[in-house]
Amino acid sequence: MPLPFDLEEIEQLIDMAIREDVGGGDVTTDSLVPEWLEARADFVVKEAGVVAGLVVAEQVYRKLNKKVSFECEVNDGAKLLPGRVIATVSGPARSILFGERVALNFLQRLSGIATLTAKYVEKIKDHKAKIYDTRKTTPGWRTLEKYAVKMGGGMNHRMGLYDQILIKDNHLKALEAGQALSKGVRLAREKAPQWMLIEVEAKTLEEVEEALAARPDIIMLDNMSIGNICRALEIINSARLEKAPIIEVSGGVTLENVEEIAEAGPDWISVGALTHSAKALDIALDVRGMI
Repeated sequence: MPLPFDLEEIEQLIDMAIREDVGGGDVTTDSLVPEWLEARADFVVKEAGVVAGLVVAEQVYRKLNKKVSFECEVNDGAKLLPGRVIATVSGPARSILFGERVALNFLQRLSGIATLTAKYVEKIKDHKAKIYDTRKTTPGWRTLEKYAVKMGGGMNHRMGLYDQILIKDNHLKALEAGQALSKGVRLAREKAPQWMLIEVEAKTLEEVEEALAARPDIIMLDNMSIGNICRALEIINSARLEKAPIIEVSGGVTLENVEEIAEAGPDWISVGALTHSAKALDIALDVRGMI
């Protein structure tokens, strides 16, 4: 199965994970399992969820031993019930056991993110808003974790500081008071590539009005109450701009309030919890037998 992201970047992460876990060798497996022995084992989901990371687990075994066969039974993004076999590995028993925890760490973490994302997406399926991730990712895992968000039906916000402008309060402190936001947008338009989106953060209704005057591409309503989100959208809609900005809501979004936020009518809802608080999906490697 081809990797849907930069191979070199992911291989470095896999190499690090193998060195971290296997090191100079699996002393337990080396002591108990003969070199010549071959086995077959299944990766099985133990709870309902959305699978992600099969492509990475396969690459783990390719790194360890090309004689191990990795056969996917489902595709990343599949919604599964407990007991479903998602992949089968066969070949040298030692290599299968060497890779067990490394492969599971990737599968469980990424499937947990995909599963949590799918819950948010399901909550707002009857509204126009889309669920977006953030940069609150595990260091080194950003590409993979944002991939898992997509497998759960979510959308990716900017990948890093280099591919979209997002003007926050700390940036504005570097500019003189008064027209800081307008000046910030103007400077961004002068210096950034034409294709790059410019987003500004607004924490109050006064800042929403200031943001509207600055004409950014996106206005983020940050940590606002539901009432203020509704009032902010009324202010924006009543402005009747020729090119209305995209409206994003961020901060304090949970599974309990996301539908109410979506009912207010924003375009995007960004959720840091997708990547910083997702629970790992319970997946196990069950050895079926020796061959």
